[in-house]
This record gives sequence, structure tokens and C-alpha cells, in this order.
Amino acid sequence: MFNPHPKIQQIALPGRAPVVVLDDALLDPEGLRAYALSHREAFSRPAHNAYPGRELRMPDAFSAQLDDAFRLHARAALGARRTLAMYSRLSMVTLRPDQLQPGQSICHQDRLLVQGGDRVRGHELVAASVLYLFDDPRLGGTSFFAPTRAPAEVARLMADTGRLDPEAFERQYGIAQAYMTRSNAYFQRLATVPARFNRLIFYDASVFHSGHIDHPALLSEDLAQGRLTLNGFFTCSRAAQ
Repeated sequence: MFNPHPKIQQIALPGRAPVVVLDDALLDPEGLRAYALSHREAFSRPAHNAYPGRELRMPDAFSAQLDDAFRLHARAALGARRTLAMYSRLSMVTLRPDQLQPGQSICHQDRLLVQGGDRVRGHELVAASVLYLFDDPRLGGTSFFAPTRAPAEVARLMADTGRLDPEAFERQYGIAQAYMTRSNAYFQRLATVPARFNRLIFYDASVFHSGHIDHPALLSEDLAQGRLTLNGFFTCSRAAQ
């Protein structure tokens, strides 16, 4: 299903591993969209993460194909050596800005568990991927950010996303209910990868990132029209330095 010879480029992130961009990533992207449409009733709101929409876990056999693409085209560039655990899901952003919680109005890092339930350790890293499965690029790509405050201040901010309601969070930090697309007092935007149909990106998931949704009025509950993506998450051992 994945193209063995995609068009590949890298987008530099200062001081971090690059974002690896694969265009023409799938040999049959319409087939994956058809799969999503045929399983539309199985999409559900996430219970264990803050994704602002609906999701559908993909079969392990499909995820293994995504892991092969990661191994062939991106793993070395991100400083990974071997995949220890991974999964993928179809996802679609659906929430309006006024429905967002504080943690959905700010960039984030992805954190996973390794097999057996242990947390990721220092000799391991988490990578992530997004495959854009929609036609309208105005639905948004992905932006990457770097903190501009001391680690303790950033940690306090992130902790308060789970403690404060949207109004209190805005009063405390000046961050309103909105999808994050620009720099603010706590984070500087480093780069934005525009969305393109059948474009797949891989990145170090410890880099703060967010969907770059500049036109939330275009979001839809309709899988045929909405911001449908395939998201992958990889817990890996680190390559030797």
C-alpha cells in the first residue's frame, strides 16, 4: 500500500531532528479514504488522549506497513534505531474553537508507553507521523514550536492545561480557545508543513507541535469533506551517538 519510492524532502528544525516529508506516500490513497468511509460508524471520541475530534484504531497489519515506511525513509533521520512498539489510527479534527479545552488550544508533545506498560526511558524516543487524506489544503498542515520560557514555567503551563477551565486558563496565561497556529509568549513557531493530499510526515514527537488549523469553519463531521488523517506513533530505541 505504501509507495516504495515516494518523493522525499526534509524540513530543518533548529537544534532538533528534521521533519521528513514523503509525497505520493500511498500507492492507492483513495483506497484508504474508502476504508475510512466504510467504517465511519466506528469512529469515536478519544477516551485516553486530548485529540479534538474522532478516531479509529487501525489493524495491526496495516500499522506494520506504516512502520516499514518509517524504517525505510525516516527512522535514521530522526535518530531512531529500532521500533519497540507502535500503532496507527485514522483521525478527524471536528471541534469548534469554542469547544476546545486548554490542552487543545496549545501545542503539545506525544508521550507513549513501551510494551509491558513501562514509560519511555532516556535511551528511547517517540516518533510520530501524519498522513493527510483530504483535498483542501486550507484544512491545515502541522506546525512545530520551541519553548521560549524556562522549563519550570513551561511545565507549570502544561500542568495547568489539565487543571484550569478555558476562561481561567486565558486569564492566567493570555491564551484563548483557538487552534494554535502562531508564536505566543511561551512558544516560538519553528516551521509549518502545509497539508497536501497523500503527503506523509514523520517527526520527533518530543518537539512541540499542533495541527495548523487556520480555517476552523471548514472543519466537518463528514469524513468525505473533513480533516481526515492517518496518525502513527512509534516508540523506538535511540541510535548510538
